[in-house]
Order: sequence, then structure tokens, then C-alpha cells
Amino acid sequence: MKIKTQARKLWESRSPRDRLIILILAAVVGAMLYVSLVQSASRARAQLGSSVFALRAQAIRLDHDATEMAKVRAAPVPPVPQTDLRTQLQAQVTAAGLADSLLRIEVVDANQVRAVFGSISFADWLAWVASLQKQHIRLDTGRIEALSTPGLVGVTATFIRARPK
Repeated sequence: MKIKTQARKLWESRSPRDRLIILILAAVVGAMLYVSLVQSASRARAQLGSSVFALRAQAIRLDHDATEMAKVRAAPVPPVPQTDLRTQLQAQVTAAGLADSLLRIEVVDANQVRAVFGSISFADWLAWVASLQKQHIRLDTGRIEALSTPGLVGVTATFIRARPK
């Protein structure tokens, strides 16, 4: 209360002309603050408006991707071919043009085969192993040795038939 009475005494001690000037200045400062607030809000609204458009487009893409993912998950898994793994691996070696590099293929069991390559390009080896994965054949173990010729390697690898999940 003491502050209120002191402020009232200070106000009343001013002449009517000083009071009018103080009121006008307070109104101008208040109007300037209001205008600056409205202006910054308007700028922020414009910026948010453009980002809302981008976010809506992104949400539509995410919905589309989610729908596509649901379709892929609902699709039946292609059956794993039940041919002899050694025969299947030999066919893949021939199809990839790597038969000259293949030294031997040994059957470990019905779902496991060991292949030995004498001299094969490392890049061709990697591409071939990637193509085997599409055939549900996975690399289980491998030993790769660099040869004296750059880019060529000797490989001993064990492949297994992938189990359906």
C-alpha cells in the first residue's frame, strides 16, 4: 500500500500538462509495443504456414510408406527352393561366370555346402554372394586370402540354406 500511495502523491504533484504528456507517451509506447508484437506474430505465422505445408506433404509420404510397408509385410514369403543345395550353388556359379575360378564344392550336410575358389576377383565374389542371398542361400563362414595379383583372392566359404522366419 505504501508504494501505491507514494505513486499517487507523485502523480498528483505533477501539473495537468505534465500528466497529459505522460499519458500520451505511455499510450504511444503501449501502441508501439502492440504493433511490434502483432508484426512479429505475423512473421512467425507466415513462417509456420510454409512449414505446415511441408509437414503435411511429409505426413502424406509417411502414410503412403506405411501403407506400402503393410502390403509388403502382408505378402506371403516366397518358398525356399527345395532343390539340392550343391546343385543350386553350382548353377549360381555357372550363371555368374565364375566356373573357371571354382576348384571344388563339398557337401557338408543337406543344408550346408563348402565352396573353394582358387583365383577370383574380390568384387565378383562380393556380387555373387549378394546374389545368393536373393536365392535364400547365406554365407555362414568364409576365409579370404589376398593373392599376389591386385584384386584377386582365394576363397574358402561355407554356405547354408536360409531358414524361413
